[in-house]
Amino acid sequence: MKIVAVSACTAGIAHTYMAQEALEQECEKRGIEIKVETQGGMGIDNELEQDEIDEADVVIFAVAVGIEMEDRFDEKRDEDKIIEVDPSYAIKNTKDLIDEAVELAQN
Repeated sequence: MKIVAVSACTAGIAHTYMAQEALEQECEKRGIEIKVETQGGMGIDNELEQDEIDEADVVIFAVAVGIEMEDRFDEKRDEDKIIEVDPSYAIKNTKDLIDEAVELAQN
């Protein structure tokens, strides 16, 4: 299973990177492949390529602000394969969020 995610918070500092770390750690425990793009105070890091998005089973937006280049995800949105949560939810409820992603991927 493959997940791609975008993390971005209002200030673009702490929660952006805390959400990235939480998602990566939970997926590593489960053997799930994940790549998290951060859109923070220092710009875009770990930018997702279009083929990575296309190959993903699920997209997670852990965002509290609008993200750049959101149109890259239009096909996944049309397929209802996007989960949108606040970064704080991704940090505090990571297990539940990944459970939801696994379930969505199987539908």
